[in-house]
Amino acid sequence: MSKQVIESFSPEDTFAFGVELGKKCKPGDILTLHGDLGVGKTLFSKGLGKGLAIDEPISSPTFTVVQVYDSGRLPFYHFDVYRIADLEEMDEIGYEDYFYGDGVCLIEWAEQIEELLPENVIAITIEKDLEKGFDYRRITLEETK
Repeated sequence: MSKQVIESFSPEDTFAFGVELGKKCKPGDILTLHGDLGVGKTLFSKGLGKGLAIDEPISSPTFTVVQVYDSGRLPFYHFDVYRIADLEEMDEIGYEDYFYGDGVCLIEWAEQIEELLPENVIAITIEKDLEKGFDYRRITLEETK
């Protein structure tokens, strides 16, 4: 397992890190996104989409569970599973087609569906540290294999 810590000192840094990671993504990558409300998960997601060359606006799929973007260099499947109450709901949306397809999955609140995740994921955690400033974020990437 490899681990990397990135320090973000502004919303622009968080967005830019998302862009850089998006440029490196390859087909089949699954990224899980963890962090409290208001830490910048949506901003990071927008950056990731930009790095995948998505030209349409990226928004949080809070009420749709999954938002599909296929205008970039790879399909981008953005999940928000916060409201998933039963794993059968994931079967109903056909999660396996996304998880094992040719696109990139970004899953917010992935701990809700941990049993369904494959072994190989890139876990991204965004945390505030108010002692370092209001806009400071610690972004941790952990790749599991």
